[in-house]
Amino acid sequence: MPSASLVKEFENLIGKENVFTSEADRQSYAYDAAVLPSVVPGLVLRPTSTEQLGALIERCYANGLPMTIRGAGTNLSGGTVPDADKSVVILTQGLNKIIEINEEDLFAIVEPGVVTAQFAAAVASKGLFYPPDPGSQAVSTIGGNIAENAGGLRGLKYGVTKDYVMGLEFYDHTGELVKSGSRTVKCATGYNLGGLLVGSEGTLGMISRAILKLVPPPQASKAMMAVFDNVQKASEAVARIIAAHILPCTLEFMDNMTINLVEDDVKIGLPRDAQAILLIEVDGHAGQVADEALIVEEQLKKSGATQIVVAKDAEEKNRIWEARRKALPALARFKPTTILEDATVPRSKIPAMMKVIKGLGEKYNLTVGTFGHAGDGNLHPTFMCDKRDKDEFERVERAVDELFNTTIEMGGTLSGEHGIGTAKQKWLEKETSRGTIGYSRRLRKAIDPKGLFNPSKLVGV
Repeated sequence: MPSASLVKEFENLIGKENVFTSEADRQSYAYDAAVLPSVVPGLVLRPTSTEQLGALIERCYANGLPMTIRGAGTNLSGGTVPDADKSVVILTQGLNKIIEINEEDLFAIVEPGVVTAQFAAAVASKGLFYPPDPGSQAVSTIGGNIAENAGGLRGLKYGVTKDYVMGLEFYDHTGELVKSGSRTVKCATGYNLGGLLVGSEGTLGMISRAILKLVPPPQASKAMMAVFDNVQKASEAVARIIAAHILPCTLEFMDNMTINLVEDDVKIGLPRDAQAILLIEVDGHAGQVADEALIVEEQLKKSGATQIVVAKDAEEKNRIWEARRKALPALARFKPTTILEDATVPRSKIPAMMKVIKGLGEKYNLTVGTFGHAGDGNLHPTFMCDKRDKDEFERVERAVDELFNTTIEMGGTLSGEHGIGTAKQKWLEKETSRGTIGYSRRLRKAIDPKGLFNPSKLVGV
């Protein structure tokens, strides 16, 4: 823990109530949603203004304290696990203001601690649309979404978080405020520093404010569920829909294990005997929606769908998407340990990847439930196990290693939306190159000479 005099300095700066020193308080920030060893930080700080954030960084840096910035802690790759017991965790919970929603120029300005779903609802109340919708949106924060370049169900058509960041303000290691981007649609002023911060996992600076692009909402939509008696038919249907030049708003996959666990949990009438289902939504102008829905149904039938259920109203549509959003909670309740992975392949490789996942479960005698954003190739094979069973957990680790090696061989990527953190570092050079790692580390060292911004994460220091 930092010295008593430094703790007192922090208390004077942000208030004693925002400096957490007790063991119990610090234990709460020792882990995130990844299955990794916890590390209790030396101190936890909660600034309530962006100016305080800059001052805290300057003092931590001057005293050689490693820093990890943390929103809601939903990270799935260890990005918000502290580095050492002398680390300082800086919370964004107190930086939670929606500063502006501009209806004329279609942008919003927010602080990093704003909860994603609450922000999307505030935007919707103004008749506008913020598309990024990570599965954790009910609790995750905008700052964390930006730091991890979070995706979501609508990524296929609307893109991910990086596609909506128009500008950022952040603090560097000196506590100086850095500004990049603009409220304008076009901005070519200097380096794209905001783009550099997106997906940087808190290693290059700490975000204090974001300018986010908004768009008009779609005028109409249609949701449907397609039932398959074979996983391969469902995965081939995904490839067929994309090959027909249709980009649904969402195109999601759930296998039989996931279907049954979700149905056990929420009992909304999912077909328990289905080997797979696809949950699909098309949106846009009413005429476009009607035309695209017909093409999608045609491709589903050609791929062997045994049933296609089209939502008749908003209530049925919401029930379809409730099923998908309950996938991870339902799987997580099945066994004590849940290893949720993020393998992403070119969309044409989805049928091959589904065979790989099934084969890994059989080869290593593991329970695997698979769901995910099939339309953009981002699958979430989820290994359900008990970490206390050393033999089983070693089999999981071998299966995951094979999963990512195969993903890279298919031309895919280690992470579509969860980030690298510490959990995926060992495969990073295989996907990129030694030169990429070296370049990234030199960049980090230039920006953060002491290596105190989330030191062990991403490429390390």
